Amino acid sequence: MIITRNAYPRAALIGNPSDGYYGKTIAFVFDNYSASVQLYETPTISFLSASRDLNEFDNLEDLDRKISRFGYYGGIRLLKASARKFLIYCRERGITIEKKNFTLRYHSDIPNRLGLAGSSAIITAAIRAIAEFYDVALPPAELANVVLAAERDELSIPAGLQDRVAQAFNHPVYMDFDREYMDKFGFGNYEKIDIPEGINFYVAYRTDLAEGSEILHSRLKDDYEAKVPQVLAAMQEWADLTVQMREAMISGKFSIIPQLINRNFDLRSEVCSGSISAKNRRMVEIARNAGASAKFTGSGGAIVGTFEDGDMFQKLQKDLSCFGVDVVKPSIVTGDERQ
Repeated sequence: MIITRNAYPRAALIGNPSDGYYGKTIAFVFDNYSASVQLYETPTISFLSASRDLNEFDNLEDLDRKISRFGYYGGIRLLKASARKFLIYCRERGITIEKKNFTLRYHSDIPNRLGLAGSSAIITAAIRAIAEFYDVALPPAELANVVLAAERDELSIPAGLQDRVAQAFNHPVYMDFDREYMDKFGFGNYEKIDIPEGINFYVAYRTDLAEGSEILHSRLKDDYEAKVPQVLAAMQEWADLTVQMREAMISGKFSIIPQLINRNFDLRSEVCSGSISAKNRRMVEIARNAGASAKFTGSGGAIVGTFEDGDMFQKLQKDLSCFGVDVVKPSIVTGDERQ
């Protein structure tokens, strides 16, 4: 029997990057793209390579193109970290698993290293499949913690929780990372929410850029731990923007949503200006000049925002395509957590 499990890219709608600093965020996943894994029983444990793991190239231009797209590290390390962290999770909780082995392979068409949580999606799908193979139940909040631990502890990838939470729940989620709550329960206070009809979202991402989030996260962490007043105030404001977004969705006051989204990015520009590249900033400017709102979906390379109507969406597509940016209407997932 082959077990197949999926996970999807994440768009941080509001509040990021406060999720790593006891803040509040709202995020959703969308199935325009996906990461999938297939697992089946075999005599030994094996991880199969995908296109981003290959070490042969047609020429230097091909090498340059693929490293720009995928970076220097492939997906095999993500699968290995997933398996090891699952074992550690079971060991720490006294969960006995059957002595059997598997082969695991993956595929992903999620645009890579552009703030869409593509690596987290691969790990989420992998741990879902491994947990099913060994008949271990992993509630969404705990699954998100295991995925984060695989990235942060095993692979030293700087990250906050929100990507994994949205992917684990497979639903738009309002997340409150209150320090006292997290200290008590080990995870944040998560609430599934509905995205009301009548709000037009788009997601846009660069097709010629691959960036990591390490620089942004390391600088913010240093400033936060040093209690830099501007950074502490920004974390509180990002959390406040999230509360306002949630209230606007509930009350139907959709007209204020674009300004909340724009403020999220503008605040990032004030606090993290040195970590925003000229190309990423230009992408936001083009979207706003078309009349849309815009902020990063993560740490750069992709943006999310709202548009008013079909004419504005067509203008977005036209203007951004000239800058090497693809634009999609996200198909927001509200599906089965076990997917």
